[in-house]
Amino acid sequence: MKVIDPYYEILFMPDGQEIMKHLELAARTCYKSEEKITEDSAETFLARIIKSGHESVIEHASASVRIICDRGVSHELVRHRLCSFSQESTRYANYSKQKFGNEITVIRPFFFETGSERYREWETAMQACERAYLSLLSAGAKAQEARSVLPNSLKTDIVVTANIREWRHIFKLRCARASHPQMRQVMLPLLETFHSRIPVLFDTLYETHKEEIPVFRDRVAPPA
Repeated sequence: MKVIDPYYEILFMPDGQEIMKHLELAARTCYKSEEKITEDSAETFLARIIKSGHESVIEHASASVRIICDRGVSHELVRHRLCSFSQESTRYANYSKQKFGNEITVIRPFFFETGSERYREWETAMQACERAYLSLLSAGAKAQEARSVLPNSLKTDIVVTANIREWRHIFKLRCARASHPQMRQVMLPLLETFHSRIPVLFDTLYETHKEEIPVFRDRVAPPA
């Protein structure tokens, strides 16, 4: 059994300046003020757009992110409606095969200190799930049948594509303190990455959470 930390990878996101120019052109169509576009007008204009709540215009740009997390967290993520999802399938992924190392991979629950009694209880449960899964496969069960004993902590690979407005909505919900801690573990550092690339579109959200982000940044592994 392999235990890893979650991580994410930006698969597709145009250059920040390119996104802002594109969104400015789309937004100014509403006001027929295209003649006011200059080399440096996009940032100020889009800041006003965000402040006014006219966020439909930022739906004209999108980004794709690969997120490695546990299955439980992914079940919360796919509740967002205005997204496209492509997720690792436990029906077809047979973890007894060599390509998976003949083992399951699980996400470390950071809220259980490694070596503590709670962590050992979790680790024992994960090992039991792995034994049962591999035993069922050895007995002739198909992967889609044996998966019934796989745990919520199982690592999953999910690609998420959404427009910028929907990413803002995702961050508003999933970075909030009421969100699941393992969701925040991924989403707070991801918000920081989005903000670093296109600050004006994520300034307010970043300012809300910037004090917490460093704590969670260290709990996310770099892409493999």
